[in-house]
Amino acid sequence: MSKFTYADAIRQAISEEMAADPDVFMIGEDVGAPGGVFGVTKGLWDAHGAHQLWDTPISEEAIVGAAVGAAMLGAKPIAEIMFSDFSTLAMDMIVNQAAKLHYMTGGKLSVPMVVRMVTGTGGSTSAQHSQSLESWFTHVPGLKVVAPSTPEDAKGLLRQAIQDPDPVIFFEHKLLYGGRGGPAGDIVPVDPIPFGKGRVRREGNDVTIVSYLRTLNHSLEAAEALAAEGISCEVWDPRTLTPFDHEGLRASVAKTGRLLVAHEAPLRGGFGAEIAAWAAEECYDDLRAPVSRVGAQNAPIPYAPVLEAEVLPGPGDIADAVRALMRR
Repeated sequence: MSKFTYADAIRQAISEEMAADPDVFMIGEDVGAPGGVFGVTKGLWDAHGAHQLWDTPISEEAIVGAAVGAAMLGAKPIAEIMFSDFSTLAMDMIVNQAAKLHYMTGGKLSVPMVVRMVTGTGGSTSAQHSQSLESWFTHVPGLKVVAPSTPEDAKGLLRQAIQDPDPVIFFEHKLLYGGRGGPAGDIVPVDPIPFGKGRVRREGNDVTIVSYLRTLNHSLEAAEALAAEGISCEVWDPRTLTPFDHEGLRASVAKTGRLLVAHEAPLRGGFGAEIAAWAAEECYDDLRAPVSRVGAQNAPIPYAPVLEAEVLPGPGDIADAVRALMRR
């Protein structure tokens, strides 16, 4: 039986928003008739045509720059960056233009655009196609940053992002595209999901594990293994990194008294450091042990599978960190 996948969710969200509003359009490399390098936009060309699917040459700066200009004039563009690594070529447009224009025009202009970024390792995609750069964008005032981990969240959060009046950076992990979600069917109805609302993915009492994107699956796998040892983990998914659901995390930490943050990005300077710093300041009275973090090693992602696995965090690394935290 076929199931609703992460890729299906993104495709459906784009298609539904295009059908509802002719000002919604998508711009990027191979997003038209080819259906995208990962097949995510397959079928959208036939359904919506050249007016809403703009296939471009290889120029991330031009893709995002055109989207910023269109958004300023009232359109609702969805710009796709095939690999988030190549956002480096469009940083001026994202950071100095899209993020700043509403403020610098005294609110007279807004930039209602989404930048979809395919992120994370894809299994031997090497150093220039495997990075997790979400913390860069959370550091920039004026940007909203979304990191869905399930098909239902991918659809609901993308619909919300397209309708949002501000620029949204929407991270999609390439190894989640085939991830299974809800029941079979041509269309799975999912309403827009408001930003800033995290979700408990697994109830627990001893440790809160905060994670997102592919590492959320690793965290759930680690929690299952630890349950056999008598350690009860609560797995909490922020869903949006900016805005962040501080109150939701506070409630979980108050319940468990311990906090571990896990992500695929390198540990140094990763978004987990921001979560840990906030928890140390705001949840001090609830914490029974120092906040702990798990992330990738501070190294480029290797091509060789055995080396890639060594650099990236997995369920075993998360489980070991929880065990260490329980001994504190």
